[in-house]
Amino acid sequence: MASVANDLRAAPEGRYFRLKQFAPVLALAAVVLALPLALLTTLHQPMGAMMWDLYIYLDATNRIAGGQIPSIDFFAPVGALGYYLFAGASWLFPNGHPLFLSAWSLLVVTVPLMAVVLIDVQRRSTALAFALLAPFLLYSLLPFNIGNFYPYPGSEGFGIYNRQVCQLLYVLAAALVFMKDCRKLCGVVAASMLALFFIKITGVVAGALMCGMALAAGRLSLKRSVIAASIFTTILVGLELATGVVSAYIGDILALLLLNDETLLPRLLKAASMNIGVSLATAGLCLALVLTDLDLVRQRLRNAASAPSPKTVSAILDLPFVWISVFLLAGLFFESQNTGSQALIFLYPLLLATGLDHYRRHGNTVRSGVVAVLALAVVIPPAVAVVQKASRAWVGMLGTVRLDHQNLKTMGAFAIRPSFAERARLMEAMFVENRKAFDALAAAGEPFSVLLFSDFDFQWAWLENADRAISAVRAYETRQGIRFETVMSIDFVNPFPWLMDRQAPRNIAIGADPTRAVPPPGDAENDAIRTVDLALMPTCPATPTQTALLALYAPALLPGHVRVSLTPCYDAFIRNGLLPTSDGSQRP
Repeated sequence: MASVANDLRAAPEGRYFRLKQFAPVLALAAVVLALPLALLTTLHQPMGAMMWDLYIYLDATNRIAGGQIPSIDFFAPVGALGYYLFAGASWLFPNGHPLFLSAWSLLVVTVPLMAVVLIDVQRRSTALAFALLAPFLLYSLLPFNIGNFYPYPGSEGFGIYNRQVCQLLYVLAAALVFMKDCRKLCGVVAASMLALFFIKITGVVAGALMCGMALAAGRLSLKRSVIAASIFTTILVGLELATGVVSAYIGDILALLLLNDETLLPRLLKAASMNIGVSLATAGLCLALVLTDLDLVRQRLRNAASAPSPKTVSAILDLPFVWISVFLLAGLFFESQNTGSQALIFLYPLLLATGLDHYRRHGNTVRSGVVAVLALAVVIPPAVAVVQKASRAWVGMLGTVRLDHQNLKTMGAFAIRPSFAERARLMEAMFVENRKAFDALAAAGEPFSVLLFSDFDFQWAWLENADRAISAVRAYETRQGIRFETVMSIDFVNPFPWLMDRQAPRNIAIGADPTRAVPPPGDAENDAIRTVDLALMPTCPATPTQTALLALYAPALLPGHVRVSLTPCYDAFIRNGLLPTSDGSQRP
């Protein structure tokens, strides 16, 4: 395995070959420079299931613009980097669709790192550099998950953090397997691990497993590993001393672990079952590699047994099936915490190296053919899944109707089939007429449907009702002569401050899932709830999430706020101090 990076021959000298040599990194630059064309205007996207992560990014952008720092000023279940990248992209391209901004903002990090990898690799093989570039662009540009969570094609505004981690792990894997320049490899490793840490903590654990494998196999030297770890640690210490964000982030993660007490083994089994095709194909490939290289495996085991040393042990660990097994374990660990992702795409650089190494040693034989077929069985299905999803979603835009709204900005740039829009209207009438029944169902801990939060008609109606609620809030402000400066939502997401150009209260969790991402309110949270001007709660239909959140916030919210019916599908909790008195003045 470690020999693959060294065995590729450099391209011949000459002007033509020098131009050809840099073609991969030039192609990467051309693609990146063309992307702003799709962000200068708002390109409507098909409605999709579970668009919540997209709305969380909008909430975070508004909080950051108001001076709030993730993990310090509000509880955040993931790192701050993704939020800041999205906020910066939104500032540069205010008309860009949030779906594309969330996906492509990570390119600020991954493109420079991938360029370093390509420059190193293309000096030895242009074809290999292109082979690494193509999957990177595919997964980075198409914002779709690999797994299927809903039968109808549409946009996928969930799993965004997870997709970003997978793309970073892809760059890290390509560097660990193919880069020859040790100093640049050290830099790529340090930068990748920092980005992984501040995107999602489980990503840096998976990255550490991969780097540990490279170190154990002799691909990454101990000296370079220490340097990379020192760079990583120094930057974290500097950020902690300057802002306190590192300890605050770790504190949020520890609180999250207390809320999610499920053991690791069931989660690993769940991750393996959700990615069973790739997992089985990878296991089959490992078995084939052991059988086709049985003599080599025996020889290295004998060498280690007869003369144990770091070198002989490292030779065993450098066997391709060991690399693949560890990378697979790292991927399954990361996926054990996810819903939606581009699972295990970072296996591709390793399998590419394995295939080249196997062909170099065995030539065009049946054994090489078996290994190649099994490797393709691992890498082709994920790529086909993403291409198919993107094609179905965007082709499905034909014959759709666009969302009619006044207050949703680019968040409302979605389209849907007329039949789903009609169903949304019918179901909304049902929810309003039978509110008590649906309230009782939510109080019992059951949503109206197990797929409620994925149903396109529910997502569509949620946006429509949010738009109406904002119009009702503005009308109320005009009638009463007041202005709600701080707005919160008794719901999983709170895009209203961003939509209304207001402020979200500090200390309130972002992405408020009471089952796994909202710690019990403390003094700071309760103070923020008591002083919030307006809290909005959707009611069409009531869900267990909203019911649980209201119970969680009620001790601080209810004594100082009055509940009103804002629209048939939204209730509002208005701070008493903002209600006007009979003479038209405001209470203090």
